[in-house]
Amino acid sequence: MSASLLRPALVLGLLSAVGPFAIDMYLPAMPEIGADLGAGIPAMQGTIISYFIAFGLAQLIYGPWADQAGRKVPIYAGLVIFLIGTLICTFAPNTEALLAGRFVQGLGGAAVMVVPRAVIRDLSTGHEATRMMAAIMMVISVSPFLAPLVGAGLMAVAGWRAIFGALVVATLASLLMTRFLLQETLPPESRQPVSLRATLAGARHLLSHKGFMALTFLGGFGMASFFVFLASASFVYAQDFGLNPTQFSLAFALNALGFFSASQVAARLGMRFGAQKVMVRATMGFAAFAIGLFGVALMGGATLWVTMAGLFLANACLGLVIPTAMVMALEEHGPIAGLASSLGGTMQMLAGGVMIAAASPFFDGSVTPMLGAIALCAGLALVLALVVARLPAAQAPGSSTTGTSTPGTSTTGTSASA
Repeated sequence: MSASLLRPALVLGLLSAVGPFAIDMYLPAMPEIGADLGAGIPAMQGTIISYFIAFGLAQLIYGPWADQAGRKVPIYAGLVIFLIGTLICTFAPNTEALLAGRFVQGLGGAAVMVVPRAVIRDLSTGHEATRMMAAIMMVISVSPFLAPLVGAGLMAVAGWRAIFGALVVATLASLLMTRFLLQETLPPESRQPVSLRATLAGARHLLSHKGFMALTFLGGFGMASFFVFLASASFVYAQDFGLNPTQFSLAFALNALGFFSASQVAARLGMRFGAQKVMVRATMGFAAFAIGLFGVALMGGATLWVTMAGLFLANACLGLVIPTAMVMALEEHGPIAGLASSLGGTMQMLAGGVMIAAASPFFDGSVTPMLGAIALCAGLALVLALVVARLPAAQAPGSSTTGTSTPGTSTTGTSASA
């Protein structure tokens, strides 16, 4: 990656880490929060679901808004909303207030996920964009390693509310970073005026584009497997494996290591073997490890170390799948990158929320239901990877040429999408 892209990648990575920190710092505290507020496992999983649903729906607003107003204004708005939600969580007297606060957090956190994707598309395409996405993920990778440990430490010293207090400080720092370190990447002449008709035309184009839809849900079910893990792991590791919050944080970090390590070589492998081939093969690996681990669990062999090893390998494959799928889904939709990013992100988040909700009735605190839901996500991702591999040239990712017109846009990319 060129030196000119290194600084924005770092800044975007730090901004994008705000949302994951809101999840990862919170995970070790979920059993204690439930006990303190008198909430059971389903109610605490509901705080994850509410965050993801709000996170997904809000992307429909931020993407088109970023195409119309530039990239920085929506980030400011999202961070302020996230700050309000975090304050609600900090002082929540009951589960209902916590659910509301997490929902508001999700509404704000969506901005620092969807808008950075559009910024990447502004700055680069192809393998360079995959490198930039991987660099951002490397920064975000601090979250699963550091955030749970920080959360466990804060909880031990000052109680679970201190976790949200730390997020308030992180959000204020993000606002300052956006103001002074992030450059606007969408010039006024490239911004697209508000137009419901153009937005609907762009959305229809995207929803009818088989390559976009297959890649979006391929990445979506890959992410959904991780969301299932997020919603369930703290209870599984505490109840089934007997780990305390600090031990869980270390186990969680190890499980995430595979994903972020592999994501750093996604662009290099894509350049050597072809992005589509790498993505399809990696999805096959993800499905093999996830389904195999579920089979082991059904036979009673999913011990702590077996589970951690299997998830490590499955997540390593995901590290090749998700950044590649994200870049390929947006590749030929540059004039409506904000809309494509938001629509794709919404569908991915909703897929994650639906999978958590669908698995919740079967969850009893043991490892097998969690691994079953992850295996289902992997199987669905594999089906979609095979669809992508067989698409005709007109629907294949990256098949369009520069200047191709998209509904709601002109060949120069300056007409409305929002």
